[in-house]
Amino acid sequence: MSEAARKLDHDTIWGAEEDLSVLTFNLNGETFAIEATVVQEILDLLPETHVPGSKPFVSSVINFRGKVIPLADIRLAFGMDATETTIDNRIVVIELDLDDEPTLVGIRTDKVNEVTTLPKVASEPPPSVGMRWRADYINCLVKRGGEFIIVPNLHAIFSSRKERTGNAQAPN
Repeated sequence: MSEAARKLDHDTIWGAEEDLSVLTFNLNGETFAIEATVVQEILDLLPETHVPGSKPFVSSVINFRGKVIPLADIRLAFGMDATETTIDNRIVVIELDLDDEPTLVGIRTDKVNEVTTLPKVASEPPPSVGMRWRADYINCLVKRGGEFIIVPNLHAIFSSRKERTGNAQAPN
């Protein structure tokens, strides 16, 4: 991913705003944040139905208010190991516009932290060198205290996964 593309992804999430309202959560000890505007609900763990033949990233579905929605474990998209279920685990239901269609997806988290505001001045695009994750899966990193909060590019994660598991095949 080019420096210009990383900068474009970074600028897209912030727009003209100086602050971004987000929901923070943990995955394998890392703090992630997603825009609060896409969050529909935070749920305790629900019974899951495994989908035979599906990819590990989205290997099951849940019943959300009478609708069957995919349950994603984005830690697998980032190459993290799956973890054991704990009392702190939650499902964050989000709505994304994928292929011009509103799509509900559940995201499994280790722990939901808070709704907070992140300042644009503390953010920067992901570096092109030294990242252990795909740079196109990250919109930006935000410095807070002595740590970084990762703002994932959910559209890139779910669009590329859809291409790999749907009708279209992603190039290798």
